[in-house]
Amino acid sequence: MNAAPATFATLHADDAGVVSAPDGASVQVLLSLQGGSMATFSLQPGQVSEPVTHRGVEELWFVISGCGRMWRRDTTHEQIVTLEPGLCLSLPLGTEFQFRCDGDAPLRVVAVTMPPWPGPGEAARVTGPWQPDRD
Repeated sequence: MNAAPATFATLHADDAGVVSAPDGASVQVLLSLQGGSMATFSLQPGQVSEPVTHRGVEELWFVISGCGRMWRRDTTHEQIVTLEPGLCLSLPLGTEFQFRCDGDAPLRVVAVTMPPWPGPGEAARVTGPWQPDRD
């Protein structure tokens, strides 16, 4: 028997909940389907995330405002890229990453997570290049 198709969903960002990601970023949880979920991530000026890797998801990020840097490392190479509006980047499965807000305004990113974020335990801490903010 085939599974029932997903029903339409509509959500305005003003109505979306905000939670804290395992890396310390603020996450505005948007919509999800069987194949992926969408959220916005934000860091405040001067904020540095925890370096992490994902155990079972990969992500596509699109910077919508602010500026900063993203460190990524996999088994073959490592790089730091400048984050600015209009930049799109990928975090393939197993990528270690850390990001920071270097500007005077919050860094905001739209992200698609595939498959959808499974919940606690998905992110594992790693060692990154910058000292993260800690509560």
